Amino acid sequence: MMSTTVGETAADFLNVNLNFGLTNTSVVTGILLVISLFFQIRARRYVPALYWMSVLLISVFGTLLTDNLTDNFNVPLAFSTVMFGALLIVTFSIWYKNEKTLSIHEIDTVRRELFYWAAILFTFALGTAAGDWVAEGMNLGYSTAAIAFGGLIVITACAHYLLRMNAVLCFWIAYVLTRPFGASCGDLLAQTPDNGGLGLGTTGTSCLFLVAIIGLVGYLTFTERKMAQ
Repeated sequence: MMSTTVGETAADFLNVNLNFGLTNTSVVTGILLVISLFFQIRARRYVPALYWMSVLLISVFGTLLTDNLTDNFNVPLAFSTVMFGALLIVTFSIWYKNEKTLSIHEIDTVRRELFYWAAILFTFALGTAAGDWVAEGMNLGYSTAAIAFGGLIVITACAHYLLRMNAVLCFWIAYVLTRPFGASCGDLLAQTPDNGGLGLGTTGTSCLFLVAIIGLVGYLTFTERKMAQ
């Protein structure tokens, strides 16, 4: 969820605050993402810092895909939401047809990892589109959107833990929902009160969640090394 929030606010920070512009921000982020994924896919084991660096970069790039469609090509958010939702379903369908599983615990080949990162990219793009569509396109506001998507995550968790719904299905439903939830939370914190936000700004929001993510990744790295000893 926090990586989605950082993707939302960091993209705005680079685009607006640093005046990179959407095109330049997309190019720079895209290059960094390719480099990060190259080393991530070549890695022979799970390295928390490398993995989460890839997640952060793909979150920014996924956000920029939607922003480019909206700002540069005037594509409606509703259409972007449906389009990225369809692309995600197609990705899952091809992935399952070829590998017979969508479990993240069985991503043990390069092809499966490529399917995984393609799905992650579309979840971020979908999250930005859906979050903005509900909050801005439907004029429901960022807080309402965050509550709505957060509520759906709670319902999904209850379906798994109380009703024993399939774990893989519940994981991906919750994973997809964290994207618009994170995007809505990012806008809620960053936007000015006049626009329905809390006025923390993109810089403050990005720094706040980056510190939290770095702390969590540091903890994961420490525990990973401790378990390996």
